[in-house]
Amino acid sequence: MIWVNGVLQGSIDPSDRGLTYGDGLFATMRTSHDGILFLNAHQSRLTDGAARLGFEWRMGSALYQQLEDLARQYPHHCIKLLVSRGVGGRGYTPPQAVNVTEVVSVHPIPSHYAHWQKNGINLKTSPVRLGIQPLLAGIKHLNRLEQVLIKAQLLPSNVDDWLVLDTEAKVIESSMANIFFIKDNEVITPSLAQCGVSGVMREQVINALLEQQFNIQCLPFGAERLGEFDSAFITNSVLGVVDVLAIDSLKFTRSPITANLRQTLSLTL
Repeated sequence: MIWVNGVLQGSIDPSDRGLTYGDGLFATMRTSHDGILFLNAHQSRLTDGAARLGFEWRMGSALYQQLEDLARQYPHHCIKLLVSRGVGGRGYTPPQAVNVTEVVSVHPIPSHYAHWQKNGINLKTSPVRLGIQPLLAGIKHLNRLEQVLIKAQLLPSNVDDWLVLDTEAKVIESSMANIFFIKDNEVITPSLAQCGVSGVMREQVINALLEQQFNIQCLPFGAERLGEFDSAFITNSVLGVVDVLAIDSLKFTRSPITANLRQTLSLTL
């Protein structure tokens, strides 16, 4: 089911800038019987992302109530909220007056995510690399062509997702999630200052680990360092926290940190 500006099965103007230019951003949020997990964090990230793109957006009370109602009606689902700059402007030039388009849709959580949580996954380094653009780095904007190209590549049968590097061969993320690495009591996640998506779950995991007195580092590093780490895991708002068992020929052990995070943040599927 899809709502456009609060209208069920509403339509989107063909000249909407989200459609014509990818001029907007989105969030994917997991629901429970208690509502949407980390809704305030999703809301803040969308507001900040819109500001970085140059338009103002804040979640209105009607939209907030709609999301909460849908969460209660569809627990253990995924709600996607898409926000575009709307219609207007000449060519690429954005309009001075912005009439935002809001699209809400509800989807089942992919059934294999629970299997991934229980059993872990294997990654392979993608041949497609992310371009460097610090002005867009971290934002979950609507232009996902790089991810489309990544996902268009055929995965080997024993691999679940791609590990993605940037054009300087720095480790960034998986095709659909942020990634963390563990060495002893230290947890390292790639810097996203140049490209990549800074996910809400990444933020929640960092905060939870800091509260548990782990040493957390966010820094740039190349793929040549992957063999230094003992364990690895990926995170996003729908699949939660999933162990990485292998990247290419490198093997990793499962860490008790991941099960602890799933329990602490109520992420178990």
